[in-house]
This record gives sequence, C-alpha cells and structure tokens, in this order.
Amino acid sequence: MTAFLRSRPLVGELLAEFAGTFILIMIGLGVVAQVVASGTGDFNSIALAWAFAVTLGVYTAGRISGAHLNPAVTLALAAFRDFPWRKVLPYMSVQVAAAFLAALVVRWNYSEAIAATDPGTTAATQTIFSTLPAEGLDVMGGFRDQVIGTAILVFLVFVLIDARNNPPLSNLAPLIIGFVVLAIGLAYGANAGYAINPARDFGPRLASWLTGYETAWVDGSGTPYWWVPIVAPLLGGLLGAALFELFVGRPLSAHPDFQEVGEVVSDPEPRRVAFHRNVAVSADGDAVARAGDRHDGNTEARTYGRSATNG
Repeated sequence: MTAFLRSRPLVGELLAEFAGTFILIMIGLGVVAQVVASGTGDFNSIALAWAFAVTLGVYTAGRISGAHLNPAVTLALAAFRDFPWRKVLPYMSVQVAAAFLAALVVRWNYSEAIAATDPGTTAATQTIFSTLPAEGLDVMGGFRDQVIGTAILVFLVFVLIDARNNPPLSNLAPLIIGFVVLAIGLAYGANAGYAINPARDFGPRLASWLTGYETAWVDGSGTPYWWVPIVAPLLGGLLGAALFELFVGRPLSAHPDFQEVGEVVSDPEPRRVAFHRNVAVSADGDAVARAGDRHDGNTEARTYGRSATNG
C-alpha cells in the first residue's frame, strides 16, 4: 500500500481530502441535528462546533492534501496560488463525496429524533443538511450573502498561508482557521446559514433528497435554491483571493523588507526569490524554503497544506 501511494501521490492526497472533509461534515451536521431534532443546544453551539469541525478537518488532512475541504478554496488556490488545475476536479469530487456520505451517517444516526420531530421530513429539519435563506430573504439575497461570507473566508485563508505575512506556526494554523469560520458564523450566519462551501451544501442536500426530503432543492417559497450555495461560494472565493492580492499580496511583494537576491535554479523555469528574515519567498508569493535550507521547488506556506502547490 505504501509503495502504491508513493507511486501515485494524488491518490493519497484524495484519501486525506476525503477524510478531512468527512470529519468536517460529520461534526458540523451532527451539531445541527442535535439542535434541530433533539432540542439540545443553540446557535452558539452550532457556530462553535462548526469551527472545531474545520480545525479538526484541517488537522486531519493538512500535511497530505493541503486540507482544502472546500471547492471554493481549491478553485481559489488554483487561480491564484499555482495549485495544479489537473487536481481541481478530483479534489472537488472527493470533497462532495465525503460530504454526501457523512450526511448519510448523520441522517441514519439521528433518524429516530428526526422522525419524532418532523415525521413529514419538511423544511423544519431540512436545515440539518443544507442551507436555506431566512424568511424574507430572496434567492439573490442568499447569493449575495454567500459571496460575501466566502470572500471573507478565502481572503483570511490567504492571509494565513502567505509566508511573507508572518503566518501562524503550522500546528496553530488549523485552530486559527477554525476561529475564522467561527467569526463568519457569528457575524453572517443569520441570512442563509453560512454554507461558504459548495461541498458542505450540495453533498448533504443530495443525501437528504435521497432519504425523503422532497423539497430539498427549493427554498421556502418553492424557488430553486440548490445552485446558490454552489455558485456563490465559488465566485466569493475568487473575489476574496483577488482582494487579498490587491490589498495584501502585491503590497507585500513591494515591501522594502523583501529584496530580490537571485534565482531558484532547481525549478524547470527559474523564479526570482526574495528573503525576509529567515523565510525565502518567490516572486509569485510561494514560500520557498527556510534560509539556508535546500529548496525543493514545491513548498507552500504551511496552513492549507504542504502539498498545496505540488504538481
């Protein structure tokens, strides 16, 4: 098995991405089911548990896959951080698959509580599995909400993974990312449930539909809503990454503490590098190596994973 994975590193990355996303959704949906179907807890417990779920999911997969756990993050990293485009669809596919299977486990585990609370499997318990706009919020309001929330998420993820920006140590980064999700939930959770992750919403939505929720694809007024937590977070993630580049990334590149000192010659296409304190950073923003260490040509800042830019 080890030899197989060494010869096919993408397989190992996908397994880790599946595991991290599965943990994320198992805990996240589990707490919502506990609150909605069992009446134990409140919105604050939901926000806290989702934050811990993200932290634990990133700890699970970070070293191997980069722990994207979210198609919006994967797309933003491909567009702005040299994550290989050939890996985008496989990553997104396992994220959705893991979320789908985790939702089935939660549905099974809380089946008695759901049946007692909502025998007709209506929108009253649909929110266990997927997000819906609040009363009075139309589809475009939900779309706006998801773009904003995901833009905040990806902007701050990029803040944390850029080695030029004094990122947290690798063992603290997942915890800080959890705090980011907690802040978004507490500030932007009321309108549309802060999906901010297409896999988190679509996988469980599909699972709920297959297990009896006939209205899973629409909002309370019967308007198709399923596409909103897919498209809006993808656009929001790109927006957040672009805003990071505009307001933080480019200013960091121009900061006087960074001075070009030579080329990285081990890459097929040598890149200029800059040294700041003891971290070497390439001109396109990737962490290259600790000063004095040998450059391997593939190192990303240590938050969304060691393999975030590996080809």
